[in-house]
Amino acid sequence: MKKRVCGAGAVLGVLLAMTGLPAPASADTRTGRPAALPLGPSGLTETRTTRTLQPGLTLTRIVRGVQDPAHHWTVEASIPGGDTSPDPDAPPTTLKDRASAEELATELRSGGFRARVEQVTTPGTADYAGGTLGWRVRIGSFGDQSAATAERTRLRAAGFTGAVTFTGWDGGTTDRGPWRIDVLTLDPRVFRGTLDASHGPDLENREATSALANAAGATAAVNAGFFVLDPRSGAPGDPAGVGVYDGRLLSEPVSGRPGLVVHDNGRRTQITRLTWQGQVTARGTTLPLHGINRVPGLIRNCGGSAGDTPTALPLHDVTCTNPDQLVAFTTDYGAGTPQGEGTEAVLDAHDRVVELRSPRGGSLPAGGSSVQATGRYVTDLTALARPGDRLRITTTLRDAEGRRITPSRGTDIVNAGPELVRDGRLHVTPATDGMVHPGDPSWYYGWVHKRNPRTLAGVDASDRTVLVTADGRSTDSLGLGITESAKVARALGLRDAVNLDGGGSTTMVANGTVINAPSDAAGERPVGDALLILPRRN
Repeated sequence: MKKRVCGAGAVLGVLLAMTGLPAPASADTRTGRPAALPLGPSGLTETRTTRTLQPGLTLTRIVRGVQDPAHHWTVEASIPGGDTSPDPDAPPTTLKDRASAEELATELRSGGFRARVEQVTTPGTADYAGGTLGWRVRIGSFGDQSAATAERTRLRAAGFTGAVTFTGWDGGTTDRGPWRIDVLTLDPRVFRGTLDASHGPDLENREATSALANAAGATAAVNAGFFVLDPRSGAPGDPAGVGVYDGRLLSEPVSGRPGLVVHDNGRRTQITRLTWQGQVTARGTTLPLHGINRVPGLIRNCGGSAGDTPTALPLHDVTCTNPDQLVAFTTDYGAGTPQGEGTEAVLDAHDRVVELRSPRGGSLPAGGSSVQATGRYVTDLTALARPGDRLRITTTLRDAEGRRITPSRGTDIVNAGPELVRDGRLHVTPATDGMVHPGDPSWYYGWVHKRNPRTLAGVDASDRTVLVTADGRSTDSLGLGITESAKVARALGLRDAVNLDGGGSTTMVANGTVINAPSDAAGERPVGDALLILPRRN
């Protein structure tokens, strides 16, 4: 194990020459050591501790900065999303136009509260102009969280609503920290183990990253893609976007959004934008397929097909709806397919129709599958799927250039977004990937602009796969905004990088132990899938 502590703007890091690893793209060309992270002033103290978990796999803990005395606790007058939503990451509705904010602040002051109005501006990205998001109303400055919580209680008693927050999470460029970041680096020239994506025993239920890692005997793991959390949005645990496991497409993409593609145990990792097409065919007749292994009519993160409400474009953390759908199911989904109105054609392991059931839902034959129809497609499927006939289900996955992707058994793909780095340059894409909500700047403020726990992934110039977690939502580690995440990824030498699921989902496991600090009050959050790094199998 090697540890370095540096400050006053010195170049920081592990002596890579002693590890035999090439320097990352951002390394100081004179020393070969990695450059300091671009967080806070340049003179902050930064420590890096690196250890080898198995041949070709290292873990680096980076701690930067110290607690900033300028930070304090405060109360944002708002309608909090997290208190009533089943999604604890739901951002509060806090931003208003200036006139509305001033009006609210005046009303609060008349009630005896020390209210102030603050303008919120955000940096531009590759596809979003940035600028003023809106104005927030905050009350008081407190030295500890309990005092701020007491003020929020007083606020609610007066008939208002609000959320307790820490100013270190705002994303100020002069903040002094602290930040805590963990980095797994897999070198394909040395690594002889397995890099695998796992959704656990089924798709429709959530499992903790540590449980998935321990069940597989993994050396290390991180949480992976976005997933359904609210039962009203589908089956909790179901990937909310593309999911390819051991070469099998088990969840369709959010159209045009990026996926992290892992080939041959990390020997060819890439990030690409994905679309898909699906069809159901019998006796020369073809029907369009709208989804794979998800509740019909509910499209989490949107990006589905024409007729979806409110949009067919990606819209993150929104569940679009469509009453008319055909959705295919495999036994990977769970013990039984979703129940509800409509019709289901049940197929055996040879794709022969063995049953038409209505209402839909129930178990599948061993090795079998099914197609569920809702709305106007019930009549179409009933006419197409006659018992004894062969029903052919086909899916095609395509990359950003429209080229067909044919995954091998050594290919896994997990959903992601937004992009962070492309070809070694910052390339942050919140608008393209549905993180800009029209008419709702508070959502962007909470999810993109403010600091949160984050999980990042990518590949560096030496074709090493890199998985990163950043703790957040605490005073011990402030977390990262999305633009900060991109800058950190580039500073770590990543040629291409993307954001995975974060917030309370952010988890890293090493040698059977959760080594970061998940932010949910209940502890580690069960998730939809995880990336597992396993030792070599003899």
